[in-house]
Amino acid sequence: MPPELTRALAFQRGFARRRTPRAVDVPGGFAVLDERYPGSYDDNKLILWGAGDPATVLRTADEVLAGCAHRLVEVDDDALGAALTPAFTAAGYQPAVNLVMAFRGDPPAGVPAAEHLDLETLLPVLRGHWRESLPDAPESTIEQLARRVETRLRGADLVGFRGVRATGGELAARADLYVHDGVAQIEDVYTGLRHRGRGHARALLRSLLAEAAGRELIFLVADADDWPREFYARLGFAELGRTHTFLRT
Repeated sequence: MPPELTRALAFQRGFARRRTPRAVDVPGGFAVLDERYPGSYDDNKLILWGAGDPATVLRTADEVLAGCAHRLVEVDDDALGAALTPAFTAAGYQPAVNLVMAFRGDPPAGVPAAEHLDLETLLPVLRGHWRESLPDAPESTIEQLARRVETRLRGADLVGFRGVRATGGELAARADLYVHDGVAQIEDVYTGLRHRGRGHARALLRSLLAEAAGRELIFLVADADDWPREFYARLGFAELGRTHTFLRT
């Protein structure tokens, strides 16, 4: 595994451990659990990078996530994830592949700084964005998905919520920036539905790259089957490697 990919994956695992109130070690990985946000997949999941036979892995997922209505398993090894895909699919899981992408360009200079968002400003925006994405979800689910952002503050030395506004003053795009031990991750990039196609996400990403300049590694994670991966490539990100997720709801 390339050293940069190893470092990016270690960063994500460390972030997950630091933010969770409960981590459960299992053979080949660990689970994170947060009973305050039972509907949040990201706060209640199993993370693996070395595992045994498929039957054991499926049994482990059922055991450690027994209190959740969902099952989410992240596999941080491409070959292992590919090998486990048939068994997970047969067990009713939806497989997906993610790209870990590292920034390879020169950080932009002279770009406007993104707005620093505090929780008071961010939470209503998150509620609105989750309602756009999940129009039929109950209010309790929307509130959980918005409030879980508070746990991210424990994940890294620097956790910043950033945004850019449209001409009328409405927050058009937002993203997170995490920095720890010389590594920076850009995460949770989102543009509001009525603000898409106007360059807001590009302006925000360029601002974040300028803010993260000088770090030894700047990376993000993109869905291998979705269009943002091409957008990130145009900004200077290149694929380091692939990981797998398996979700059953």
